[in-house]
Amino acid sequence: VQLQASGGGVVQAGGSLRLSCAASRSYYSRNVKGWYRQAPGKQRELVATITSGGYITYGDSVKGRFTISRDNDKDTVTLQMNSLRPEDTGVYYCVAEYGGTNYWGQGTKVTVSS
Repeated sequence: VQLQASGGGVVQAGGSLRLSCAASRSYYSRNVKGWYRQAPGKQRELVATITSGGYITYGDSVKGRFTISRDNDKDTVTLQMNSLRPEDTGVYYCVAEYGGTNYWGQGTKVTVSS
């Protein structure tokens, strides 16, 4: 399963960014489950996931600011990030699960300046 992520970049605190993730083959689109992130010197942590049925889980630090959604017509999972903070800085990884194995995208960098 190959994943293609887009979005990310540099934004000032309080700003917004949108990340999108798609599987290289639409067959796997429903296996894309969401986003994790890794800040420098820290472990990878949950940002948000969404099941094929629409059940959503958010990491505690992003609740109320980030919104994950699935567009089945476009075969994408999108993460809308609002009210960004410097501590949101990191590399964001899209992840899919297939056959009990997690597949990770290449990561997209998000930098939030204060």
